[in-house]
Amino acid sequence: MLPLIGGTTEALPGIELQWLTGFLVHLLLSSIRLAAFLLSAPAFGARWLPLQARIMMTFMLIAIVVLRVPPIDVASLEALEVIMIIMAEAAVGLTAGLTLTVWFSAALLAGEKIATSAGLGFAAQLDPQTGAQSPVVSQLLYLFLTVVFFSINGHLIVLGMMLMSYEILPVGAMPPIPVLLQSVIEAAGAMFFAATLVMMPVVVVLIMVNAAIGLITRSAPQLNLFSFGFPISLLAAFFMLFVSVGALGEASVNLVNAAVESLEIMMEGLANG
Repeated sequence: MLPLIGGTTEALPGIELQWLTGFLVHLLLSSIRLAAFLLSAPAFGARWLPLQARIMMTFMLIAIVVLRVPPIDVASLEALEVIMIIMAEAAVGLTAGLTLTVWFSAALLAGEKIATSAGLGFAAQLDPQTGAQSPVVSQLLYLFLTVVFFSINGHLIVLGMMLMSYEILPVGAMPPIPVLLQSVIEAAGAMFFAATLVMMPVVVVLIMVNAAIGLITRSAPQLNLFSFGFPISLLAAFFMLFVSVGALGEASVNLVNAAVESLEIMMEGLANG
């Protein structure tokens, strides 16, 4: 048996179990809102983003959140109150992420209508963002919008808003449900209007081209519609997309700004209650 130094023993430093439990609960409740946002928001929750990158980004942001959020008195919380807080935090994060996702879906909808008008509806492949089949034109417009989103620092703006939301609506406070519902409903209505503005120039030209092809094949029935009309529609679609690149870029910037503004209005609604 080894001799004791100084003839006495001192207790080893350790962590109190009550403090550790409180810290873990505080970490869990503080991270739900941000994790729900990253899961449902465009670009951040995309399937093409590696899982390791998403995990690292989530932990880095959660570390910032935990330092900014005041500690929660876990001892005074009951099980039902914890469940209500979890549901409220998840509702705020999911609503913020879905609001941006609905706005970004305008690019997918516009691309789908352009592809249908050009006869490219069958040219679909797996969308890495949603995991579903979508036309190639839709994916090109969505990737174009995503590049614009990152190029104008939209990701930094929305992350800053989510961090600011902890000051507007602290953890444990119940969010006003009408504000959350109104944010998503208004975004859904604006999505169709934005998609119409994006696809209208290309679709109108394609409708005129298809009408002209119909008149030509009507006067000359011996012409094969698929061998004659389809290449012209395809060339017209590609030409219009090439010509309207500048307009699409400006429309993408306006779409991103509108999405960010919609999220800002939601935060103001949460602040006003």
